[in-house]
Amino acid sequence: MKNLRPRMPKILKFTRFSLPDFIVAAAPTAFAIVALCLLAYWLVDPSPPSRVTMSTGQENGAYEAFGKRYADALSKFGITVSLQPSLGSHENLQRLKDPDSNIDIAFVQSGSTEHAEAERTGLVSLGSLFTEPIWLFYRGKKDLAELKQFKGLKINVGPEGTGVPGLFKNLLAVNGLEPKDLTLGALENTPATVELLEGRIDALVFSSAPDAVLIQMLLQTPGIRLFDFAQAEAYTRRFPFLSHVVLPRGIVDLGRDMPPRDYRLIAPTATLVAREDLHPSLIDLFVQSASRIHGGGSWFSRKNEFPNADYTEIPVSPVAQKFYKDGPPFLQRYLPFWLANFFDRMWVLVVAFGALILPLSRIVPPLYVWKVRSRVYRWYGQLRAVEQSIEDVPAGKKSQVYPEQLARLNDIEERVNRISIPLSFAEELYGLRSHINFVRKRILWLMKSEAA
Repeated sequence: MKNLRPRMPKILKFTRFSLPDFIVAAAPTAFAIVALCLLAYWLVDPSPPSRVTMSTGQENGAYEAFGKRYADALSKFGITVSLQPSLGSHENLQRLKDPDSNIDIAFVQSGSTEHAEAERTGLVSLGSLFTEPIWLFYRGKKDLAELKQFKGLKINVGPEGTGVPGLFKNLLAVNGLEPKDLTLGALENTPATVELLEGRIDALVFSSAPDAVLIQMLLQTPGIRLFDFAQAEAYTRRFPFLSHVVLPRGIVDLGRDMPPRDYRLIAPTATLVAREDLHPSLIDLFVQSASRIHGGGSWFSRKNEFPNADYTEIPVSPVAQKFYKDGPPFLQRYLPFWLANFFDRMWVLVVAFGALILPLSRIVPPLYVWKVRSRVYRWYGQLRAVEQSIEDVPAGKKSQVYPEQLARLNDIEERVNRISIPLSFAEELYGLRSHINFVRKRILWLMKSEAA
């Protein structure tokens, strides 16, 4: 046993597997796989931007108020929503169509464009959010029953960017009136309300959700009346993007019974419209936020009636459609947004990894074998150099070279004995040692021959 102990360290140099050689052999392949996977991850589905620009509406309007709620909702996920005021739906739509406007998403009223035009300009709908009744407020002591009765009056319809002027002119046209039959103003909502209260105009019309401050105020202002669209159902048949809604009696103030009766209104629908290149994860966040903001019910809708994929002529985003059908993505129900988004995008890595690992993995075993064997085979060069040194020396001087080459062989053998090599390659190591011994025997034989 004592004689075996000194040999134990040398025996331990033989291993079943050489991890350092494997690492060296696999490193280039592993680096290539990781680099290509990261490239695929970045190119195929880049991470969502942390900033998005939203076009809203006029001051004190519903679009402005809802825009602030969206900004607050997305800020919880680390997304900054920059709000850009506008005149309204028409201007928002023009901004979305303009690639230089830097607007990513906006509120747009139904009926503002056509399906083919939306597809051509690369717009998608994230769904309908709420109804926007046409509010026609006027001064007077008696109720007006038909739009014809507004002939000759001063009515503010708002600037062209709101979309209301075009819609109201269509309503006038089906009633046999032309814009020249009335005096139409183009003031924004707030100054137009002041003009109405001061008596400088007879009526004003705008389209908005009842949440707007101006709507709430005008509904409770003495002397200001709300027009009742008695033919509301007929209007919806003539204009499919309109719906018939009812402002219930007492909804404004039950104690004071305001309004004192039901009012029939016609209403387009506010939709959330985005450029088609908006990141899918951001679309998910906006739709989820819309569900929380608009899903609670209102004066004109039941709980969970909005948002939905109806009432819009603009193609609905597949991501939004999936949400309305199945709800939020599974992972986003339980994980933070950025972590869930990362795992949702991992399929890109899985596909890229699967496409690369099989062909590239075939390179690693041959490289590993070559790396291990090269530690043995490189000594054959030294061995061949010893033989060449003997052959190149003239016959009379070989006796002087033999001792020098024998010492060189001993040094080579000593170094070879310190090689650590897996057991599966031991045959190559023992072969090298036998060849070293063969060259030594040949030199010794030549020395004896020279001496004889």
